[in-house]
Amino acid sequence: MLKATVGAARLAGGAQGFMLAPMVVALRLPIMAAESQSEMGWGSETLRAISEKTAATMEGALAAQLSLIGSTLNFWPQVLAGRSPTALTQLALERAMGAALRPAGRRVKANFRRLSCRSI
Repeated sequence: MLKATVGAARLAGGAQGFMLAPMVVALRLPIMAAESQSEMGWGSETLRAISEKTAATMEGALAAQLSLIGSTLNFWPQVLAGRSPTALTQLALERAMGAALRPAGRRVKANFRRLSCRSI
C-alpha cells in the first residue's frame, strides 16, 4: 500500500497532467478537422495547439536547466556534509524531469477544462 502511495505522489509531481492527454486529443481533433476544411488556412485551435506546444517545450527546457543549475550549486556542500553523490544525482534528475514536465502538464489540464466545457 505504501508503494502505491509513493508512486502516485511521484506521478503528481509533473506527469499527472498527461493522464488527460488522450481526452484532449479526442476533443481537439474534430475541431481541427473542421478548421482544415475552411479556405482561410489554419484556424485558431490549430494555431493554439502549435503555439502551446512550442511554449511548453521552451518553458520546460528552461525549468529543467534552472533545476540542474540549482542542484549543481548544492552538490559539493551536500557531498561534504555526508550525502551520497549517487543519491544527489538521482534526486537532481528527478527534480529536473518534474520541472520539465510541469508546464506541459498544466497546459493539458487547462485544455481539457476548456475543451470539455466547449463540447457540452
